[in-house]
Amino acid sequence: MPVFPSSARAVHSHADALAARFAQVRAHSLELARPLSAEDQAVQSMPDASPTKWHLAHTSWFFEAVVLAPFLPEYRVFDARYGHLFNSYYESLGPRHPRPERGLLTRPSLDEVRAYREHVDEAMQRFMADAGRGDWGAAQPLVELGLHHEQQHQELILTDILHLLWCNPLLPALRPAEGPGLRLANASAPPGWLAHPGGIVEVGHSGEGFAFDNESPRHSVLLAPYRIADRLVTCGEYAQFMADGGYEHTTLWLSDGWAAVQAGRWTSPAYWIAPGDPRAPANHWQVFGLDGVRPLDPAAPVTQLSFYEAAAYAEWAGARLPTEFEWEALEDAPGFSQATGHAWQWTRSAYQPYPGFRPMPGAVGEYNGKFMVGQQVLRGGSLATPAGHSRPTYRNFFPPGARWQFSGLRLAAEVARC
Repeated sequence: MPVFPSSARAVHSHADALAARFAQVRAHSLELARPLSAEDQAVQSMPDASPTKWHLAHTSWFFEAVVLAPFLPEYRVFDARYGHLFNSYYESLGPRHPRPERGLLTRPSLDEVRAYREHVDEAMQRFMADAGRGDWGAAQPLVELGLHHEQQHQELILTDILHLLWCNPLLPALRPAEGPGLRLANASAPPGWLAHPGGIVEVGHSGEGFAFDNESPRHSVLLAPYRIADRLVTCGEYAQFMADGGYEHTTLWLSDGWAAVQAGRWTSPAYWIAPGDPRAPANHWQVFGLDGVRPLDPAAPVTQLSFYEAAAYAEWAGARLPTEFEWEALEDAPGFSQATGHAWQWTRSAYQPYPGFRPMPGAVGEYNGKFMVGQQVLRGGSLATPAGHSRPTYRNFFPPGARWQFSGLRLAAEVARC
């Protein structure tokens, strides 16, 4: 967690800046939801996704439960029943509505959720305006955490609504297409390799500025010499894997991955539309995204891959996925492009605590640590990640079969194999 200034002038200056950022972040969530109807915002398309309306309410509940209720004695909750409805997984803060049933919450209405946000926003701004109070020092890191938490849910708003729209036979676009889609500028040539000599490197967050608790403590790791691709894998390259029978060769797949392919009948990344599909007739592959259906662009980064698919492609390409520490050690190297803003990048690293990891105190100690099992680390950031939210030490994590996120890959290899 960050360290904040202690002088009265510095405290108020930082609180004012935080209040301005609070207003911007909260407004952006509403802007993301603006193109959606009330019906769009109430539906849950699968247990792993949540309705947009729930995201808007949950992020408000977080500020209410973690900041306002503990630190503002005069605060009165908007509706005492909302704690049960909009708590996500914080056992220490009480029981909650089952996650797979969030789409059944037709009440409160969208207008009531907006009123809830306004109630919380007004109280938060009042609290930050009185930053000289004695408990501000303890509350300030939690306000900062709440803003980064909301940015995580801004990304989930986009990924979850994309899955919902994909389930609609009309394949409606969230927003109109504006110009060409996202492409990799260096996609016309084969990927180059950036070498690292290996040795002992420092990884993890330095402690300067904000970071989640799972990014710390900073520590040393030993790396063998390796190389990593200077760009992401493209749709065109992944299509070659498919054309070569990539989804049919069992030797390319991890055991659980092959089981997932068979169970899900996977033959392509999620949201790819095969030639001749009646939903979007065409004689070539198409891809569904936030701006609707587009012809597959071979120069676009491939996304909506599970870890299993990323690992199988790497095996087919005669390479492997990087570890999270290999990725971090070369993230700031010249020629390392598309680190963020394109696709989250699967790594070969299981999501585990760093040596000496300690969860944050209080209820927010449940934020990351209790999920450190059965998940894989992703690094970077996607086109859905809010600007400025990611950083080189950021550790995203999902189950290996998850494929509704904007998740892709870049290759790595031992020096001798490149």
